[in-house]
Amino acid sequence: MKILVVEDEPTLRDGLVDLLKGAGYDVDVAVDGLTAAQFGIENHYDLVLLDLMLPKLDGVEVCLRIRRARPLVPILILTARGAEDDKVKGLQVGADDYVTKPFGARELLARIEALGRRAKLAPAEPETMAIDGCDFDLSRCEAQRGRKTISLTPREVGILRWLHRHQMRAVSRAELLEQVWGAHANMETRTVDVTIANLRQKIERDAAQPKIIVSVKGVGYAWGARRP
Repeated sequence: MKILVVEDEPTLRDGLVDLLKGAGYDVDVAVDGLTAAQFGIENHYDLVLLDLMLPKLDGVEVCLRIRRARPLVPILILTARGAEDDKVKGLQVGADDYVTKPFGARELLARIEALGRRAKLAPAEPETMAIDGCDFDLSRCEAQRGRKTISLTPREVGILRWLHRHQMRAVSRAELLEQVWGAHANMETRTVDVTIANLRQKIERDAAQPKIIVSVKGVGYAWGARRP
């Protein structure tokens, strides 16, 4: 498993490299945002470990650029910021998970392993579906509505896949956290709501009256195809 570590603080960066190499991972390092974006776009990595506060280019923009070029690579954000808005913004532009500094070595390794397992389990064959005039190709992280091509994040693809797979019932927020995020105790169910709201803006004809992902009061969400 090859990991790109993006961190500008020398002590933390060196500690991360030692930790990951000690766990058997192959590690590349970028110390600023521009270099990180270049490495992430031009090379294949099994995971990107990304700090948000970087020189030359903000970590959120780095995440966005890598996600556009490499839609399936897992991205784990490291941030000292405690504000919820920063975490939500990272998830909205394509990050798969986040860890707030300071963090424990065991927790970080566990999250890396979980993201790696989910990436390996992703099906290689195309997964296509259509609903309400929107065509999905989940293997390519894309949707098509009319002539417009819509890019989807791996997290959004995970939500669509899980809801479609279980379209005969409603799915709770806690279940989505567990199955799509690999739920951690310190993650909030509001994360699911924010991600789905962003996804609805992309794929629904009318996000205020969604027909693809429908809300089920008191439970969570359901695939719209199960309803008349």
